[in-house]
Amino acid sequence: MKVKKIKVHKNSFGYRLRKDLIRNKGLYLMLLPVIMYYLVFCYYPMYGAQIAFKDFVPKLGIEGSPFVGFKHFEAFFDSIYFARLIRNTLSINFFCLIFAFPAPIFLAVMLNEVRQIRFKKLVQTISYLPHFISTVVIAGMILEFTSTDGFITTIATWFGLPKQNLMYNPDLFQPIYVLSEIWQGIGWGSIIYIAGIAGINGELYEAARIDGAGKIKQIFHVTLPGIKPLIVTMFILKVGNMMSLGFEKIILLYNSSIYETSDVISTYVYRKGLVDMNYSFSTAVGLFNSVINLILLCIANKLSKKYTESSLW
Repeated sequence: MKVKKIKVHKNSFGYRLRKDLIRNKGLYLMLLPVIMYYLVFCYYPMYGAQIAFKDFVPKLGIEGSPFVGFKHFEAFFDSIYFARLIRNTLSINFFCLIFAFPAPIFLAVMLNEVRQIRFKKLVQTISYLPHFISTVVIAGMILEFTSTDGFITTIATWFGLPKQNLMYNPDLFQPIYVLSEIWQGIGWGSIIYIAGIAGINGELYEAARIDGAGKIKQIFHVTLPGIKPLIVTMFILKVGNMMSLGFEKIILLYNSSIYETSDVISTYVYRKGLVDMNYSFSTAVGLFNSVINLILLCIANKLSKKYTESSLW
């Protein structure tokens, strides 16, 4: 009995994929750890999200825990902390979007105009350093600087503020947090914009100079339009995280006297999930947070595609 061979068309997807895997096997091997990271730490944990709809009991496991529907979501919406958590999370992220997001762009544009290489490298090095400092150390520095005898407190007294521990003043927590975010992220965030500016054709600057454009006009008519797609992409990603806020720094900085302005969704989830061990409730809050972020991301992407013709997809 003759076995009929199946001919694989050279234009088929399977054939082209196999050839590409063989040709670029080194690149695919380098990509493998990244894929494994997302599979293990991002996609696999999604299986546990179903406990948001159950009264999770570790002894019974996920499958054995009783199903309760939207009970935990309703409890969160009816909570006295709901409005405060949403307000604080959106408020801090909004001020970070307004002030911290443009800061790396401004630094990258200014560094692009510096012609003294040594000075430029010195500024870059100094601005990058805070990114590599541990969050615990950063929080400790902030607490020390804003203490009653801290140098930031001393400067604040020059402008009429009373001499007090600034971190016990609920009205000052968010400004201090946003300023620390700018200081910690301005240098590292500018790297991607510096790379984008480096890719702009130098002939465009030459043409602008011939037309009589000064430095300011070159920035607004050459540099910023050149990195506009990059700015839009980063902006969309930032808007998609408007309901997310890292809890590490806030937990290290806040105290019970300033919960009114410092308590956010992530810190609430931490307290409910790990301190009170209410796993189902904290998962429900976290799932709600993720869904709202997804909706914001889609809206921002659609609006960006409509008005700027740049989008993620």
